[in-house]
Amino acid sequence: MMIAIIFAIIYGRDAIDKTFRKHADETIGESFVADFQEYYKKDPKRTVRITVIVISSAILLIGCLYWVFAKTNLLKLIGISLR
Repeated sequence: MMIAIIFAIIYGRDAIDKTFRKHADETIGESFVADFQEYYKKDPKRTVRITVIVISSAILLIGCLYWVFAKTNLLKLIGISLR
């Protein structure tokens, strides 16, 4: 089991380094922006599709959270009363 865990840590770290090509002096935001620009240069349509999917997912998640908290008695069940 320990060998499998060590192998997973080494392989995972190597895969992350190859995938994101992050430098030690970059922040997460700078790395994300650089990757996003690279994706856009390779295929602008794919970048637009990814952006639309992310925004649509966020809207769906917010709508679901609104429904759960506003239309059900979940807040009352956990002891929070907003009214």
